[in-house]
Amino acid sequence: MREIIIKSSVPLTSAQKQRLEKGLREADKSEELRFRYVIDAIVGGVMIVDGEDVYDASVASELRRIRKNSEKILHSHKDGVSVKDIPDLLKSKLSEMIDHKPDFEHCGKVISAADGVIKVEGLNNCRYGELLLVGTGGFALAMNLEKDTVGAIVLSDADSAEYGDYVYTTGKIIEVPVGEELLGRVVNPLGMPLDGGKRISGDETRCIESPAPQIIDRQKVSEPLETGILAIDSMIPIGKGQRELIIGDRQTGKTSIATDAIINQKGKNVYCVYVAIGQRAAGVGKLISTLKKHGAMEYTTVVLTTADDSAPLQYIAPYTGAAIAEQFMYDGKDVLIVYDDLSKHAVAYRAISLLLRRPAGREAYPGDVFYIHSRLLERAAKLSDEMGGGSVTALPIIETLAGDISAYIPTNVISITDGQIYLESELFHSGVRPAINVGLSVSRVGGQAQRPFIRKVSSSLRLDIAHYRELEVFAQFGSSLGDSTKAVLDSGAKTVEALKQNEGEPMSFLKEAVSLYAVSNGFLKEIPLRCVGAFLRELYDHFEEKQPALLRSLSDRGALDHREEIRFNEVIEAFVKEFTERHAEQ
Repeated sequence: MREIIIKSSVPLTSAQKQRLEKGLREADKSEELRFRYVIDAIVGGVMIVDGEDVYDASVASELRRIRKNSEKILHSHKDGVSVKDIPDLLKSKLSEMIDHKPDFEHCGKVISAADGVIKVEGLNNCRYGELLLVGTGGFALAMNLEKDTVGAIVLSDADSAEYGDYVYTTGKIIEVPVGEELLGRVVNPLGMPLDGGKRISGDETRCIESPAPQIIDRQKVSEPLETGILAIDSMIPIGKGQRELIIGDRQTGKTSIATDAIINQKGKNVYCVYVAIGQRAAGVGKLISTLKKHGAMEYTTVVLTTADDSAPLQYIAPYTGAAIAEQFMYDGKDVLIVYDDLSKHAVAYRAISLLLRRPAGREAYPGDVFYIHSRLLERAAKLSDEMGGGSVTALPIIETLAGDISAYIPTNVISITDGQIYLESELFHSGVRPAINVGLSVSRVGGQAQRPFIRKVSSSLRLDIAHYRELEVFAQFGSSLGDSTKAVLDSGAKTVEALKQNEGEPMSFLKEAVSLYAVSNGFLKEIPLRCVGAFLRELYDHFEEKQPALLRSLSDRGALDHREEIRFNEVIEAFVKEFTERHAEQ
């Protein structure tokens, strides 16, 4: 059964309905028809909607045709007559048609609506990216500016825009609430609360789209943003103002790294923004619970879109997060923002572009898919002291398929960012957590964003692990190994074991420093492989209890002088002896 919608300005009589239904049934006898009558502001006449086919015999459409022809004639007049010179009778009819709005020339009408995308006729003064009012309460974002129509994406409920709805320009780009009242809140991409808390006042707002800071307004990335993850802070350091990509297959711990980085900012005067793009609601709920458990929601804002949300909302979500972060940055604060993940963002933009009938390129993505990510990530920066010295550090996440980092979207984002942390499924399933592939991971800022002590003790760590991985492959085929090869394999296995870290347990700078010093200076040689984790934990506790002055000196200066380093060695040597004797007895 097919439903036919019949719109009229006044209720039809029974006789009119019978004649109309009889004619429609005779025109199409192949299928049973059901009729639904709707009262609409079409001035007069009728409009028949049959699925995607619309038969418009309304007075409103005739008035639009008259207005369009009048505008063409008036604009082509040699004296440049404006639209305001339309005869008073026509002007009054048009004003009546759009509910008596005085700025009738800024009003259009929906001529097609499907899957959250609408086409609007009559918005000659619309700008790209402008916020449009649809009907009485819906909103849309102008995306396509064509000769006679405007293509827009619906930001409210996708079913809220229908054929014939009136659309008004607002003269504004989308603005969202910003400021400290958003800390600890979960909001949607339009800045509306989703956590059941009090209403957000919106006294301070910011456009979701804004130009990235100019080069002259930036300064060099030199201050470390410590994630609390030993493998990252030692070999792939992140600085404030950097853009470091987290990339890997699904279920390899990408979100866990971002979560630990947020938790580690507690007490460091760094605000955090987590943008969930098309994620499972249950997964985001678990993440929020983890942040609350560690007291991290106090300085964090979550911008949430789930997989059930429309593609337009998923598309604007990261720009909303960037606007919230930028406000803090221009106030002189340091911000960490996580985009989880930009793969889903690209898919949402692809869906919008295909519905808008834009030309498709590689993998059906539109030609400007690179631009939507570059203009987003370029907004991360470390501002100069004259601009307040604030910073936004971005951790975008990209999901790969079967480890293919050479796919279209991954290579795009790799070329935009300042390095990447590559997580490998094989390492993850073998028990190495975090499952970071050191060979494919890199930080283009490097040691510039590390504390001197960490830079010194971790300088050879990457090469040691690479050498161990290489020998590990060849050792599988060799029946006998030399002593030197066995020593390298043993040392490498203990280094990998030392870099393992549980989720939700970020390490302080001092704990990282003690662990790295013990690893890089060969103090694990006498420690059994299975005891490496316990040894490093107990070693730090021993320093805290017996050598607080040494740790305080390291914390204050970020380095040790010659005498302190000798003392450091003596303390570790004594503890190694004590630890091995204790475990030998056990």
